Amino acid sequence: MTERFEDEISAYLDRAERSLQAARELATGDFYDFAASRAYYAAFYAASALLLREGMEFSKHSGVIAAIHRYFVKTGKLAKEHGKALNWLFEVRGVGDYGGIAHVSRQEVEHALEAAEKFVGTVRALLS
Repeated sequence: MTERFEDEISAYLDRAERSLQAARELATGDFYDFAASRAYYAAFYAASALLLREGMEFSKHSGVIAAIHRYFVKTGKLAKEHGKALNWLFEVRGVGDYGGIAHVSRQEVEHALEAAEKFVGTVRALLS
């Protein structure tokens, strides 16, 4: 693996951790829509780091999610619960970012934070 990829992987993981921190802070301030979005992005950045370790880069969120399922969930490298969590986080992010009159609830944010934290932690373990 090139040094560039190692630096990018590290940068993705840093963004994942900072997104988790931002999500927690936003949730504390009752900004549930924005907290859900940041929780998703934490998982997205971690997923991007994991794929980059395998030499894969994608320009679309759907590509990242599909590749995680194909190369990690279906092969058993990631538990099915992590694949489901990534899908759900993407859906709840859609509500948070584009929901119009629909909003993310406090309970959904709590679940999103837990799911994102588990996903990021599992990816970190796989990468170390």
